[in-house]
Amino acid sequence: MISDKETNFLYLADTLPLLYPNFFGTFQKLLFSMNINYALLPNTKDVWAVDYMPIQIKDEGFIQFRYRPSYLTYHKKWKQTISDVDSICKAIQVYPQKSEIVLDGGNLIHSTHKAILTERVFSENPSLSKNKILNELYQILNLNTIYVIPELPNDFTGHADGMLRFMNENTLIINDFRDENYLFQKGFESAIKKTKLDYVIIPRNVRNNKTMDEATGEYINYLEMKKGIILPAYNIREDEAVFKLFTELFPQQSINMVNSTDLAKNGGVLNCISWNTKL
Repeated sequence: MISDKETNFLYLADTLPLLYPNFFGTFQKLLFSMNINYALLPNTKDVWAVDYMPIQIKDEGFIQFRYRPSYLTYHKKWKQTISDVDSICKAIQVYPQKSEIVLDGGNLIHSTHKAILTERVFSENPSLSKNKILNELYQILNLNTIYVIPELPNDFTGHADGMLRFMNENTLIINDFRDENYLFQKGFESAIKKTKLDYVIIPRNVRNNKTMDEATGEYINYLEMKKGIILPAYNIREDEAVFKLFTELFPQQSINMVNSTDLAKNGGVLNCISWNTKL
């Protein structure tokens, strides 16, 4: 698969500058200063582009999973935010291979040869056995290893991109979940140990969030591309600590931050809004 650190072009939803104009203006200037080229996806219905756009598996190869998450289909208001992905892909001349598996891009964390998903992929596909789902993912994504982890409690999306990321093929970056309930902590720790991968824990502070959906204080949902890493910032104490840690973890990368509070209040941050590709 094409890893984030290989990507050199960024797509953002055309709804982003409309719904978050202040954030978009600041983010746009940062992309320009980092020499990151971007374009807007046409006719989108929400800003969370990573979830509905295809997964890039090679330079000109994409897989399109079914974007019909249960958390959007149970209410007419949210069902109307499901974008017409076929139309968007046609407009930008991307023609992906189709899969019938229901899977959001935010729940597929991957390096070149490995991937991590939460258990949500199983409940979203009740007519398929776990083995059938995993076997198809191994085949169409050309993976060597797939790890499955428990969902974060109270995360209605069930996505893995709010929990952990690959630093490289053998090392994970994971959230500090000490504030979560004991059963989840033990289940998550057990799942990480089973991967036999090294890991680095980064700060997280969601204690002052007003709703369960709010992502303020979450740093794991960052944007990584060939030309650098952009971390979310929230004007809280942890901003400085996270920035310092990432400069140590990625000494060869350009590390930047952008205030993402407006996005986070609605449940997503930088990885959520980004469809970064390799051209």
